[in-house]
Amino acid sequence: MTHALVSILVAGIFCQWLAWRFRLPAIVLLAVCGLLLGPISGWIQPSVDFGDGLTAVTSLFVAIILFEGGLNLQFHELRETAQVTRRLTSVGVVLAWGIGLCVAHYIGGLSWGIAALLGAILVVTGPTVIMPLLKHAKLNRRTASYLKWEGIINDPIGVLLAVLVYQYLLYSGEGPAIQSIFASLGLALAASVILGGGIAYGLGYSFRRGWIPEYLKAPSIIACVLAVYALSDLVQHESGLLATTLMGVVMGNMGLRSLDEMRRFKEYVTLILVSFLFVVLTASLTKTALQSIHWQLVAMVFGFVFVVRPLAVFLATIRTDCSWQDRLLIAWIAPRGVVAAASAGAFAPALINAGFEDAQYLVPAVFMLIFATILAHGFSLGPLTKLLKLGSPGKGRILIVGASPWTIELAIALKKVDQEVVIADSEWGRLQSARQQGVDTWFGEVLSDMAEEAMALDNIYTVLAATGNNHYNSMVCNHFAPHLGRHRVFQPYDSDVERHKRVVSETRRGITAFSANISYAELWTRMIRGWAIRKTSITDSYSETDFLAKLPDDAVRLAIIPENGKLEWLSQNARKFQTGDTVISFVPPENPKPSSEESTPATA
Repeated sequence: MTHALVSILVAGIFCQWLAWRFRLPAIVLLAVCGLLLGPISGWIQPSVDFGDGLTAVTSLFVAIILFEGGLNLQFHELRETAQVTRRLTSVGVVLAWGIGLCVAHYIGGLSWGIAALLGAILVVTGPTVIMPLLKHAKLNRRTASYLKWEGIINDPIGVLLAVLVYQYLLYSGEGPAIQSIFASLGLALAASVILGGGIAYGLGYSFRRGWIPEYLKAPSIIACVLAVYALSDLVQHESGLLATTLMGVVMGNMGLRSLDEMRRFKEYVTLILVSFLFVVLTASLTKTALQSIHWQLVAMVFGFVFVVRPLAVFLATIRTDCSWQDRLLIAWIAPRGVVAAASAGAFAPALINAGFEDAQYLVPAVFMLIFATILAHGFSLGPLTKLLKLGSPGKGRILIVGASPWTIELAIALKKVDQEVVIADSEWGRLQSARQQGVDTWFGEVLSDMAEEAMALDNIYTVLAATGNNHYNSMVCNHFAPHLGRHRVFQPYDSDVERHKRVVSETRRGITAFSANISYAELWTRMIRGWAIRKTSITDSYSETDFLAKLPDDAVRLAIIPENGKLEWLSQNARKFQTGDTVISFVPPENPKPSSEESTPATA
């Protein structure tokens, strides 16, 4: 078991790295990896290596993943997409189930009962597959919210629907099955609200009162998520996923102070769990299951991809404010993942033993659809996003925090070399000059909740915090670093570095920007003396050596813009310049102004 566990974890994280390095959908690589380790090579056999505990572990891992997904569902996003989201998670579910049932019966050749169960299982488009795709494709916030909310909400709904169909099939000959189904549904909803919502509120209240120390908050959340899942499952079978999702939504919208740190911890845990589950579930496929695939199942899979999903989405979104581009993309993107695979694997054995012979096709059919959708949707989402013009605006925006004459001049210079810049400041008056000169601005506090909701701050890929307060600059960099990466948040040199008691620790601030140690105050002072921002192109005939030779000794190199690329703020450890680079520099005037004209800049 040890070698199997280590192989799965190492291979899963390696696939995630490959996906990041080569900009590929991670779920595609994870699925291929599972096939290679499982049925193709036989290196791991999850059912043998992990035994009966595999099903329980899979369910608990899925519960944690759904909680983390619910934690990321913000009500302000729902306000922007409420009408479409309601349709997709209500009418859309019913339509997808009904049309899927017909496709499974008439094309797949399955009995009505098994077709109904398969249609219910395939309603789900969960966060284990949607979230990695959204990160890769960089959709605009509105379109991404449609897919994110639908995926996270439909996961537990689909599972609950499948459980009700499953119970009907097993107990239809034992009295009033319909009454039993409605009773089960009522119990599931009650357990979810009382346990999921109640424990989430209680946990949040405990955090606010200080009853739980900081170092125990994240472990307490995981323990409570698992407890909610288990307790809800005791009340009503398979209601745990709905309860943990609701728990995440409640906690995610309570405005808890330390939620960002806990959310990042949960994201790290979820990344490991998703990697583990995808490899395990694809590796669990047996050669017998693969050999049971026949042409009707293949045709049925095509029916689900090209008929069921598009028809359900288009009918569900009639007379909504959803654009035709959004409808087309949502109709195509519906990858299935861990929850569908786990549900099929859990229901099939009991149904086969109960005499439903065609239940043997549940697992291969679901896995065929999983592979078909993650391959087709994983590789097509990016190009389709560009074709329909649904991506985040532009190729990525540069956020400069702090409006001052120097930052405004810098923004204007960057706009002239086709860089998208937005200046943010909490003082309306300081932004006036930038607005008058055509620079995009955002008025408000970038550390506020309002900033997270602002569409104007979407698609930021690098930050320069350049106010007169280095402690505030450090706070801004620490705020954006988890989302953008530590290598993409910068701030000017701290002029108090000689007075160590006042300087912010290097590990708690952004990277010191620019090629020389120059503070915010010195940048503004030099600008008053007549210094200017200049761009220089590095070519075959004008190399880095030529550029540096002609650059004044006290000039400051600010940034590099690679050919057809994104801006890179320079630091003292910057790379060498290459042909095609455009270098942005801050250079002294040929005829400097007399020192009497200097003045001291105000802080921004």
